[in-house]
Amino acid sequence: MFRYVLRRLLQAIPTLIGVSLISFFLVNSAPGDPILIRTFDPKITEETRDIMRRQLGLDQSLPVQYISWFTGFTVRVGDTVEEFQSETVSCDFVALLNTTFCDTGGGIVRGNLGTSISTNQPVWARLVERMPATFELGVAALLVSLFLGVPLGVLSAVYQGSVFDNITRFLAVVFNALPAFWFGLMLIFLFGVVLGWLPTGGRQTVSLTNEFDLMDRVRHLILPTAILAFGGIAGISRFMRTETLEVIRTDYIRTAKAKGLAARAVWFVHALRNALIPLMTILGPSIAGVLTGAVITETIFSWPGMGRLTFSAAVQRDYPMVLGAVMFFSVLTILGNLLSDILYGVVDPRVRLS
Repeated sequence: MFRYVLRRLLQAIPTLIGVSLISFFLVNSAPGDPILIRTFDPKITEETRDIMRRQLGLDQSLPVQYISWFTGFTVRVGDTVEEFQSETVSCDFVALLNTTFCDTGGGIVRGNLGTSISTNQPVWARLVERMPATFELGVAALLVSLFLGVPLGVLSAVYQGSVFDNITRFLAVVFNALPAFWFGLMLIFLFGVVLGWLPTGGRQTVSLTNEFDLMDRVRHLILPTAILAFGGIAGISRFMRTETLEVIRTDYIRTAKAKGLAARAVWFVHALRNALIPLMTILGPSIAGVLTGAVITETIFSWPGMGRLTFSAAVQRDYPMVLGAVMFFSVLTILGNLLSDILYGVVDPRVRLS
């Protein structure tokens, strides 16, 4: 098991490098200047903006910017040490090459996701600040998806061809096809504007006391959880229906029925136990998805999570924030896939990871 995990982690290294390359050049190919957005003030001269670009390294070529962002080392031709030496940046000037080599102390390879351009805060600190909200929404959506999707899939397989089965499959296709942004807006209009039953956005009601109110948190959680869970319920129910149909035709299920066991015990104990094994292949990425956030849903419902933070950073051309979030989410995705393989080996004794 240890050798298998180590091998998978080593295989993830070129994947992360590829993700970093693609994401870096795509983000920097987007139109717009982060300095202009950051300094939207007519009193600021172009010379001042050029100095800021120079300090952030945005005046360098993209390959040089990528090396600086990924490794923490930057190269500047013709610049002296005094121009960039600081408490956090160590530079050496090589006269023979007329080049300054600087160690910024950062770099993705060192676990430093960089510093946000818009707030001058570490990217990791901003992500950690938004993690509780994302975790709260992700866990709620995952639990609802599992608790509803699994039994619906089993019952749909048991009553194959019935009205219940046809309705379940029809709704699964509909919920998978509906765009999240449109469906979210419709729910906000119906339950928040027309009926007035639920809040239209946010994580809690803003008040001067800012006291924790459990029921208020739950009311704010219902709509975004529903949007995220509908797709999960549809996918899991269809997956479980297919797996349960294969299981209930096996000999040991016929034996269990012949022994006179209750139908509920046959379906949800004997059949479900083996039908759940393939579910492990999608459970790992789903657990990782709890922390990656939902960009569209969090933006629609003004949910203060990492997905909304990443979207806002993209609009503001905050390149370090976007790239740091992408790399963090990529690592979570790889760990989620690894977790799926490990869980599969744990629940199925016939599988041996070596």
